[in-house]
Amino acid sequence: MRNIVDRLSLAAGILALQLLFGADAIAEWYKHQADIMGTRISVELFHHDAAVARQGIEVVIEEMHRIDAGMSPYIASSELSHLNSEASRRPIKVSAELFSLIRRSIEFSELTHGAFDITFASAGYLYDYRQAKRPTARQLQESIDLINYHNLVLDPASGTIRYSREGIRIDLGGIAKGYAVDNCIELLRKLGIRSALVSAGGDSRVIGDRWGRPWTIGVRDPRKENNVVALLPLADVAVSTSGDYERYFEEGGIRYHHIIDPKSGDSARELQSVTIIGPDATTTDALSTSVFVLGLARGLHLVNRLPNIDAILVDRFGTMHYSDGLESARNMDSSVNPSAEPVVR
Repeated sequence: MRNIVDRLSLAAGILALQLLFGADAIAEWYKHQADIMGTRISVELFHHDAAVARQGIEVVIEEMHRIDAGMSPYIASSELSHLNSEASRRPIKVSAELFSLIRRSIEFSELTHGAFDITFASAGYLYDYRQAKRPTARQLQESIDLINYHNLVLDPASGTIRYSREGIRIDLGGIAKGYAVDNCIELLRKLGIRSALVSAGGDSRVIGDRWGRPWTIGVRDPRKENNVVALLPLADVAVSTSGDYERYFEEGGIRYHHIIDPKSGDSARELQSVTIIGPDATTTDALSTSVFVLGLARGLHLVNRLPNIDAILVDRFGTMHYSDGLESARNMDSSVNPSAEPVVR
């Protein structure tokens, strides 16, 4: 009862101050959403100075637009599109930023033994999920031979990238949104903002807390859009979810979705969703895609040997599986229902 009274008293006090001085006199949480990079961008932040808070919103949106303009394969004028159109003919000088992110992508390719491979786009571009179109068997076979990150020739001395075969394409969709989220968080920190959430589709990162409590991020049920299968209380961490429900169509009882297995050029189907929790969104973004492609056993094996990384996997039957770190946390906390909310510490 006392707790309820305290809450009501606090609410009444805030209302009185707002009536007396106006809403701007009370520190607020600021929120904004926009559609950028082919997904929904969300930012929520707190700062005592309203001008700084609004500036924080602006820099996030500007940064998302900047990265989209340079790294989208769907924007003809982007640096990535130029690379895709010319790099099979000659080495192309690229910005230090794009060179670095492509090199980071190759590092994830090495780590995952090719489960993460940005050259998947050599086959991926043949799919049209809105029109429910997929490549023919012949097209797929021809494109599979082009999927190999070893076909990307990077020259750090000249800052150039060359494709060793004609027809190779790359797509940074499995890492660029996480990278953008990380950039935005750093920009907010430079403004002195210490409590914030930035998300780009399934990739989110939080700093600080929210009114003294952890941020809560839900893991969506892959087959029920408005349901969640887990609630994650988080602080100063990144979380990324890759699911077969984001862009897909069904044909003959088979789901074709955008998470492509580089070995087959076809959709990976052992899992329905993968959620990765880690220190930065670039890492969690790339790993959520990688683990989805690796599947249940190999995916969990990878996660369990990486420091500061945890995961929740939903297999093709809808059963949830946890990495060792999350499983231990759930078992240690007797107040948590094993089938409900995993607790992240």
